[in-house]
Amino acid sequence: MREFDVQLLTAAVSRMAAHSNQVLPPDVHAGLKKARESEDGLTAQSILDDILENADLASEKAVPICQDTGMALVFLQVGLDIHFQGDPYEAIQAGIRQAYEENYLRKSIVSDPLRRINTGDNTPLMIYTELVPGDRVKVSFAAKGFGSENMSQLAMLKPADGIEGVKNFILKVAREAGPNACPPIVIGVGIGGNFDKSALLAKQALMRPLDTRNADPFYAELEKELLELINRSGIGPMGLGGHTTALAVAIEVMPTHIAGLPVAVNINCHATRHATEVL
Repeated sequence: MREFDVQLLTAAVSRMAAHSNQVLPPDVHAGLKKARESEDGLTAQSILDDILENADLASEKAVPICQDTGMALVFLQVGLDIHFQGDPYEAIQAGIRQAYEENYLRKSIVSDPLRRINTGDNTPLMIYTELVPGDRVKVSFAAKGFGSENMSQLAMLKPADGIEGVKNFILKVAREAGPNACPPIVIGVGIGGNFDKSALLAKQALMRPLDTRNADPFYAELEKELLELINRSGIGPMGLGGHTTALAVAIEVMPTHIAGLPVAVNINCHATRHATEVL
């Protein structure tokens, strides 16, 4: 049994939250550069140049990539041989408070969805926990902006809708998002489970590196097909036309009920910010 000081979580989450809001992950930066090379229209080229320049300046000057520094999300994988010395959830909350205060990140969380009083420290964040073998703790952080989050959708399709129904729904969501999600976007898709689990799968899919396909060739091919179809829409960077509406489509699946076909689509903007550490 490993004794685990929860202050390690505070430090790691604070570090990841600050870094993720200031420095794009290498896969996202590379995806944007590749998109710039593929565009032949002056408007799309100019927009992607601006996006890349903004990312480079944010990294150099240690300032936020985007004014919306997001709702913080943490996915925890906790080894069964871990014994926490202290409250891990409170330690994670403390890390977010620290990062958002010390790095002048915008605090966007309200304590009640209708009365709208800002909590002043960007907490509470969303924490999802999974127990796994071993004596390590894997911490994955994401800053989820709400321009793109608001464009996300979930559908309870009928099994008879099949793969065409799934594709049509995903394409519909991408088209309806249009310029509102600050394209080029990254699209996470969750298929299966139930109402809530499909949405979680879609969000987990957004944590995957852009150049990593689903391990199942069937779903890897579906990801490729959907990306091609979405990029034929002509929406383009910032919705002003071009070949790059999306940088990637990532699909995660799980078993479901014989009577159901839940499909969730979670959209992220071009500033797809995430990081992972193993402690």
